[in-house]
Parts: sequence; structure tokens; C-alpha cells
Amino acid sequence: MLLSLDNATIYPCLSLLAWIPSRSSSLLYYTVAPNSILMSTLTKNEVILDGHDEGFHQARQAAEEEHDLTPWQALRLHPKSVMWSVLLSNCIIMEGYDIVLIYSFFAQPAFARRYGQCDSSGACQITASWQAGLGNAVGCGTIIGAFANGYFCQRYGYRPVLLTSLVFICAFIAISFSAPSLPVLLVGQFLCGIPWGVFATMAPAYASEVCPMALRGYLAVYVNLCWAFGQLISAAVQSAFSGGTSQWSYRIPFAIQWVWPIPLFLVLFSAPESPWHYVRKGDLRMAEKMLKRLSSPSQLDSIKQKVAMMVHTNELEVSLSKDTSYWQCFKGIDLRRTEIACMAFAAQPFCGSAMGGTPTYFFVQAGLPSSISFKMSIGGLGIASIGTVVSWFLMSYCGRRTIYLWGLGGLTAILVTVGAISAGDARSSQGNYAQAGLMLGWLAIYYLTVGPICYAIITEVSSTRLRSKSVCLSRIAYYIAQIISNVVNPYMLNPTAGDWKGKTGFFWGGFAFLFFIWTFLRLPETKGRTFEEIDILFAEGVRARDFKNHEVNAYTDTTTKRNALTQQP
Repeated sequence: MLLSLDNATIYPCLSLLAWIPSRSSSLLYYTVAPNSILMSTLTKNEVILDGHDEGFHQARQAAEEEHDLTPWQALRLHPKSVMWSVLLSNCIIMEGYDIVLIYSFFAQPAFARRYGQCDSSGACQITASWQAGLGNAVGCGTIIGAFANGYFCQRYGYRPVLLTSLVFICAFIAISFSAPSLPVLLVGQFLCGIPWGVFATMAPAYASEVCPMALRGYLAVYVNLCWAFGQLISAAVQSAFSGGTSQWSYRIPFAIQWVWPIPLFLVLFSAPESPWHYVRKGDLRMAEKMLKRLSSPSQLDSIKQKVAMMVHTNELEVSLSKDTSYWQCFKGIDLRRTEIACMAFAAQPFCGSAMGGTPTYFFVQAGLPSSISFKMSIGGLGIASIGTVVSWFLMSYCGRRTIYLWGLGGLTAILVTVGAISAGDARSSQGNYAQAGLMLGWLAIYYLTVGPICYAIITEVSSTRLRSKSVCLSRIAYYIAQIISNVVNPYMLNPTAGDWKGKTGFFWGGFAFLFFIWTFLRLPETKGRTFEEIDILFAEGVRARDFKNHEVNAYTDTTTKRNALTQQP
């Protein structure tokens, strides 16, 4: 079926490539011509990539420019994108701060005397059940926040959801600050977890959408650096107040959380929305406007090409499925992508972060004095921050898959060694310090590999139309894994329960090894690929180990059949 339509009637509406699914199993493909629009009906399994469409050529040109950009060139040409991504990611500092804060309180004498149980000798402890409850209250809140964020960001965009969450966090912090009892503190932590879940899932998704491909991984990894900054600040604050005996020893650290939301709200009030959000909504004028705000003056001439590339990618994904609900993440080729994102994030708690990521309590239970434990935690989290920065340089030479795989291997070896030392020399000071030193090494490897690289993985394996929901699901998988580890870990470490001490390393080392095997078999390499190329690799069912070397051309000039791109199970 060929129809020639008057150019003045339709041409203004169709300046870019568009695939529009009809009610039958066919696709309508539009080609813009000088005097007419050629409309051809194709069968479902014959998607034509025509090399004569102006929008097509603009999209291909933008993709080629993306591939040619080096990280330094991209940084010079896109400083505004980097700035806004960094500013939004700084919201994560609050969550990293609180995660260390609440677990460090378990080792603080003043907090234990106020909320814990004391034995006949006067020694006070927060019971293992309340330790698990307080830690999991945050996790439950973040699950709700992450799930809600996937829906609201898809509907309203990143900016309004972010600003609303910053308002709510100011109110919720007050509950934790003034809590007279553990139940009230638990409620405060739960409510704080809701906006933290929003921040944690929004930051990597926003970074991946506003930054060019050459910087995409680096800015996603910066999210992990914000975590490390938050944990480092928390450890330093806790060290300063660890010797206090009054209620202000733990109330002031809670109050410090108000330092972030107000200035972030004022700065991010003028933040640009992701242009991808407007492309998904079909508002190309606003997408172009947001790209102009994110680009340097020298890049303004290429704005239309970038919008064309976004439209080309979006319509490719529409041809796969128009559904953007959470359910779509578990159907067809998106199921594999969801599995990878969720497993990559769930590996973090299960590779020992409950034991080594908040090290103060472990150091105390391993036999080190509280004062030394707090100081070693500061040193360890300082190492973590440095490790995240070094991971940026490592990413330039190694792929995501390689770094993640060998990181898990290193963590497995350290955890098993800690367990062996504890089993063979559990009571000597030399053994205790050896375990502490190895856990500092665990922090270094974790924040060099698994911790930061995960953020690059989850933002790259998801499709652009499902990114907010896919990132949210992966973060929910992380929180569920964290809740499980937060229940198990206190019982293994707490002297009133399992009292495993360093032998806990055997348990987490076993899980780290299982994720090492999964990574080898299932995790693909996405370094240096555009979002559209990744879409095609998944649609063609390329094996994880073949992603790196598999040739794919998203902008071929010949008529090409792509059965996998339009067939849904």
C-alpha cells in the first residue's frame, strides 16, 4: 500500500523517523520526502531502516559523534550536564550518612544506655532484634520510595519528584531527631527511607540520561562516591561524639542531616528536566529546550541531531513494546535486562557489605576498643572514597564486566581469609587487628569494583523507556537483599546471639562466590555502546560473554530484517 500525501498537510508533523504500531501486526513507516510522504505498510517481522530519511541521517550523525567523543572531550563540551548530574547525585550523601550513622550508634555507649538493655555489670547493648528492626525500617521505607519513584518519574519527570522528596525529608528527620523511644525512632527511620529510596533510584537514571555516552558510566559511578562521602562524614561525626555521655551525642548527628535538603532544594529548583522524558512524552520542542540548557554554546548546532537520535532509540523500543508498566520489565527481552540489573545490585549486600560496609560494629565485636574502631572506620571509609575515584580511571581501560567479576573474586578471598583467622586465632589481639586490616582491604576492593561499577551497569542494561522502573526494581532488589543481610548479620555478630565474630566471613564469602559465578555466566559488557546498540544486542539474544566483540550497526543504510526486534514471546 503506497499513499502520496500533500506535503503542506502532513510534513510539519513528521520531521523525524517514526514507527507507529497499527492495530494489526504491521508497522507504519514514514519517510519524509521533499514533496510528499511515502507511507508503506510492513509486516511485523520486516522493519525497514531507510537510509534516505533526514531524521535518520541526523540520528546516525549524532550516534557517530557520541562514539568519537573521548571522556575529556565530553567533559569540555558538556560541563552543564556534568554539573547538574553531580548536584542531583549529592542527594545520595544523606542516605550514605544515615546508613553508617544508625549502625555506628549500636556501638556508642550513650545511645546504648538510652535505648538498649543493660546487664548486671552495667554494660548496655541494643538487642539484635532491635538492631535488625532499625536497619530494616530504613530498608522497608526505601523499597516504597523506590517503587513510587518509578511510577511518578515516568509520569511527571525527575525534577518535580525530587523537589517534593526534599521537602518531605526535612519533616521526617525531625521524628528521628526527637525520638523518645525505639519504636518512635523506628518510625522516623522508616519515613526517612521513603525519600531516600527516591534519591537512590533517581540519581543514576538522571545521570545516564543527561550525560553523553563517554561520561555516562563516570557520572553513574559518582553516585557511589556520594555514598562513600556520606559514610565518611557520618563516621567522622560519630568519632567526634563517640565519647559523649549525654543525649546530644546521638541527637546532634541526627540533626546534621538537615544540612543537605534545604540548599539542595534551592539549587535544584532550577535543574533541567531530562530530555529523554520529553521524548518519551512526544514533546520534542521541550526535549530540544532541555538539551540546549544542558549543552555548551559550541554544541547548539547539533541539538536537532541529538533529538533525532533519541527519537530513533525511543521508537525502536516502542516497536518492541509500547507498554511502560512495571509488568513489562518481566516480559520478553526485558526480563533478561531486569534480571541483570537486579542481580548486579543484590550482589552488594550479599558480598559482605553488611559486615564490611558499616565496619565500626564489626571492629568492636572483633575485639578492638570503641575509640580505635571509630578511627579505623574513618580510615576505611576514606579509602572507600579514594577507591571510587580510582575506579573512574580503571573504567577507561577495563570493561564493566571485567571489573565487577574480579572484584567479586577479591571480596570472596578476603571474607574467607577473615573467617579462617577468626576460627584459628579468635582471641589474640594480633588476630583481631589482622581481621580489621583485611576488612579495610575489603572496603578498598569493594569501592574500587563492585560498589561503583554496579551503578554503571544498572543504567546501561535497562531500556530507555523502562529505565526509571528498571533502576527502581534493581534498587528494590538491593533493599530486599539488604533487609535479609541486616536480619542475619546482627544475629551472627552480636555476643547475645550467634557470637560468630570474624567467622561471619565464611557465610558472606560463600554468597560472594555464588555471585562471582553468576557474573561470569550472565553479566554482559556494555562499555562503549549506545543505548540503541544495547537494545539490539539484547533483542538478538547475544550471549553475555559475546557482547564485547559482537558487531552491531544500528544505522545501516540497507533494508534490514530485524525479526528479534519486533517478536515478543
